[in-house]
Amino acid sequence: MSGSAVQPASGDPESGRQGHFYLVGGGIASLAAAAFLIRDGDVLGRDITILEELDRLGGSLDGAGTPADGYVLRGGRMLESKYLCTWDLFSSIPTLDESRTVTQEIFAWNETMKTSSKSRLFRDGHRVDAPAFGLSERHILTLERLAIEPEAMLGHTSIADQFDPSFFETDFWFMWCTTFAFQPWHSAVEFKRYLVRFTHMVAGFNRLQGIMRTVYNQYDSMVRPLEKWLKDRGVDFELGVEVTDLVAGEGPEGKRVERILCRRTHVHAEILLQETDKVIVTLGSMTEGSSLGGMDHAAVLGTRQDGGAWTLWDRIAAGRPEFGRPAAFADHVDESKWLSFTTTLRSPDFFRLVRDLTGNVPGEGGLITFPQSNWLASIVLPHQPHFIGQPEDVQVFWGYGLSVDKPGNFVAKPMAACSGREIMTEIIGHLGAADRTAALLQGATCIPCMMPFITSQFLRRAQGDRPQVIPEGWSNLAFTGQFCEQPDDVVFTVEYSVRSAQTAAYRLLGLDRDPPSVFKGERDPHVLYRAFRALHDMDA
Repeated sequence: MSGSAVQPASGDPESGRQGHFYLVGGGIASLAAAAFLIRDGDVLGRDITILEELDRLGGSLDGAGTPADGYVLRGGRMLESKYLCTWDLFSSIPTLDESRTVTQEIFAWNETMKTSSKSRLFRDGHRVDAPAFGLSERHILTLERLAIEPEAMLGHTSIADQFDPSFFETDFWFMWCTTFAFQPWHSAVEFKRYLVRFTHMVAGFNRLQGIMRTVYNQYDSMVRPLEKWLKDRGVDFELGVEVTDLVAGEGPEGKRVERILCRRTHVHAEILLQETDKVIVTLGSMTEGSSLGGMDHAAVLGTRQDGGAWTLWDRIAAGRPEFGRPAAFADHVDESKWLSFTTTLRSPDFFRLVRDLTGNVPGEGGLITFPQSNWLASIVLPHQPHFIGQPEDVQVFWGYGLSVDKPGNFVAKPMAACSGREIMTEIIGHLGAADRTAALLQGATCIPCMMPFITSQFLRRAQGDRPQVIPEGWSNLAFTGQFCEQPDDVVFTVEYSVRSAQTAAYRLLGLDRDPPSVFKGERDPHVLYRAFRALHDMDA
């Protein structure tokens, strides 16, 4: 690898006129940044290189597997209509069959398959249709205070620091924490941001109204079309390349990256940057160190050494406070881990059981949570097929648990120590069908996935722990992803990554434009009135 490869080709004065862009990481943030560079900055695709450590793109928006071996989804992100940056991006990206744009497809699909849960909670073997929030006046006053209290006053406090213990026994909490994956020890600031960002979704939240789904899993429906669009325009994808360090120097406009150090299959190399070249780095990774189990063995807990993302951030942030503090997010695995599982079925019996118990057909109901579960387990049965090419006689669903170190109610082991068979046994028990376990598991493949950093972006943090998208004093460097600071918006969303990518692209190109503003539903009196009624269970 060499910087010489980015020089303008002979006879093509357009190539390289804005420098070459090196994007570190192949997740949605880098893919989006590349698209914005091309669409809004007139950068040629050949002048963009994406460096990805793994053998495929997509980052945490993944989807893999086969009908024979079982499909795997580490998890999907919630979508909703006010993700303005995301829909702006995908309004320019055709679907794989090029029949319309991805944005058009998703909005049309959600008109056909509207999410309206009839069983958001499942308790004592029965569905709970539109559960009441069950909040006391004290709880509601605390929620209202958090919505207006400045983040600086909340500081390093946790959600548990703000509420009395009874709040965490309410159905509001069971639904909120499992929809967004919050834990009581997570940051009160991040909780506040969610309250404000999704004020417009509080009314109808107990039916998951307003939550949008893709036709297939998000890898097939979003990542693959975006990857194809970029490839068609000549973007260079370098897979199996781990970036290990950035070497900096001083330039006329401030500090700048001069060399990118990397490694491909244990062979070290470096990329020499020219004066006009630029670098966009996706910091950290919420799926770093993920490990898969199987039907008869548990997933193991990985570490930050099991990939290069955290190591790179550690290395480049040493002695540079403007790059943030990765330890705030990567050094508290007991507070950031949980376990998901993907089950591939070769009989319709389980799907029929859930349909008959919940009143929802697959794809209509969304997340089903078992609040009596020691694991605080949830499942979601999407519309089938969930994967492109999935056979008609195969069904796939996904689930997860937030309390992975507690023994189950039907399996006397912590979820973290359970095989796929044991996890399914626990889920079937909560559905009140324990006597049918053997029959329902016939031909099933359940693959657990342990993710040590999956909610690391929710951990308590101090000002400066997350760097700015354009770090102060740097002229050719930007940060994207879940661990850069973007006021008003919320982490653990596709929108956060796409917004950071749009900001990075526009700033590095010097464009006089900004990403779409974050939707401010909390300023609409009609939204506030509906939220007030919902919080007080006035429409229950």
